[in-house]
Amino acid sequence: MANTMLKVSGLKVAYGGIQAVKGVSFEVNEGELVSLIGANGAGKTTTLKAVTGTQPAAAGEIQFLGRNIKGQGPWDLVKQGLVMVPEGRGTFTRMTITENLQMGAFIREDNEVEADIEKVFAIFPRLKERRNQLAGTMSGGEQQMLAMGRALMAKPKVLLLDEPSMGLSPIMVDKIFEVVNDIHQRGTTVLLVEQNASRALQLATRGYVMDSGEVTMSGEAKALLNDPKVRAAYLGE
Repeated sequence: MANTMLKVSGLKVAYGGIQAVKGVSFEVNEGELVSLIGANGAGKTTTLKAVTGTQPAAAGEIQFLGRNIKGQGPWDLVKQGLVMVPEGRGTFTRMTITENLQMGAFIREDNEVEADIEKVFAIFPRLKERRNQLAGTMSGGEQQMLAMGRALMAKPKVLLLDEPSMGLSPIMVDKIFEVVNDIHQRGTTVLLVEQNASRALQLATRGYVMDSGEVTMSGEAKALLNDPKVRAAYLGE
């Protein structure tokens, strides 16, 4: 039986008096690609922020590798192997591609950083071509690739991706999902938060559906993809 890497139980998050996340529970097992889907405003990003310590949780439990991590800061979680690529990418725009990747390895003390940069370049050949280019001069899709590459430099045990296809051209969306699949096939456990339900479920092992701050459905990704309720609500059928 696969090890449970990340387990969230009864998570509640509030902004003032507004309950944004209302008792969400889910888990991600070793080797899985789990998709958390839902409409804009469903609470997906808030859930990830609470998991990664950038938004306080009002209630519930968050366990990573069997340990309670609720209340820990994101810097501590990155050291433990829980790494997020945030919505909006968050690249260091005045630094080069190579410098951004080096920043991803900031917490590391080993001597394999340069070798791992080359591994990232193997996944993202476009970044290698422009390794000395300032991140701020790149397209949105290229910056998304860089943000993902920078996260990989931290050697994540679980990689959290928040809306990686948002705002990208159809061609770049195809590329990003191809890369997400590649990262997973190389052995990284992934939690993918996406509005593009069809593409997310096609890649996933399992899925959870969020609506108005709650998980309303869960199961094997293929079953969710073929569920009439999911297709009607999220796939326009």
